[in-house]
Amino acid sequence: MALENQTLVTGFILLGFSDLSPQLQRFLFVLFLLFYILAVMGHLLIFTILTVDPVLHTPMYFFLRNLSFLDVCFMTVTIPKTLVNLLAEDRSVSFLGCALQMYFFFFLGNEECVLLGIMAYDRYVAICNPLRYSIVMSNKRCIYIAVGSWIMCAVIQLGQISFVFSLPFCGSKVIHHFFCDAPAVLKLSCMDTYWNNIVQLTVSVLFLLLPFLVIVSSYMYIISTVLRMHSTDGRSKAFSTCASHLTVVTLFYGTAMLAYLKPDTSTTDERFSIFYCFVSPLLNPLIYSLRSKEVKGALRRRIWGKMLFLFR
Repeated sequence: MALENQTLVTGFILLGFSDLSPQLQRFLFVLFLLFYILAVMGHLLIFTILTVDPVLHTPMYFFLRNLSFLDVCFMTVTIPKTLVNLLAEDRSVSFLGCALQMYFFFFLGNEECVLLGIMAYDRYVAICNPLRYSIVMSNKRCIYIAVGSWIMCAVIQLGQISFVFSLPFCGSKVIHHFFCDAPAVLKLSCMDTYWNNIVQLTVSVLFLLLPFLVIVSSYMYIISTVLRMHSTDGRSKAFSTCASHLTVVTLFYGTAMLAYLKPDTSTTDERFSIFYCFVSPLLNPLIYSLRSKEVKGALRRRIWGKMLFLFR
């Protein structure tokens, strides 16, 4: 990463919620801290249950375990710094710190998009080609897919972020956002950022639109297959295994696509950012635990069973 422009700008100031009253900022601090604690606890619980319960050692729950770990990392990239800025007068962030935050935000965010697409394909194979499921989604292949997606997102984002921070920043140091988002940082450059915006839009299409098309295609085949089933129980079970995934996709993709897949890539709406940075990761463990009979069964076996044993 080119860091020679640090002679011009050695850091930035995250404006974030500084235009709000101190009382409202303290309220947001408590609210966001509560979101963070509940989300981390929920994801750690789901991750632990999926790890220790052998019944849930299937490809679908392998990817769900990846998603829980990913959500905790994704929230940790932005929320702790936001919490500090809500109480501190000094809202500065170093040049390197801003670059690292942006890198991990897009790396993990893009990985989540890819992972949701993989999970949709997993459901497609399980429902539309059940006889070949154990071959197509073998344990070894699932590990290869997961590791490959992580490496791909890490490498591509390294190139994109290097392209952003190779620009000279010699104007204002104030970022009109609560974290180092690419459009907000690019506005501070004193050079033309046309090609940077093109690269950003291209990467957004690659990691948002293409996985979304995979999800839509997978569920078109799934719905067609389910509607041809003669068994009512079979249709109900098939739809129940997909409902939680579809809910998560709707929550995450809806706001992310509105924020980044638009003609004007020079700005992003903080309201959308709050939703996919704070709200969506909080709701994900609730959605999967409440909508999945297997997860609820594992929770009863592992938690309630041990509690009954202790109180005997």
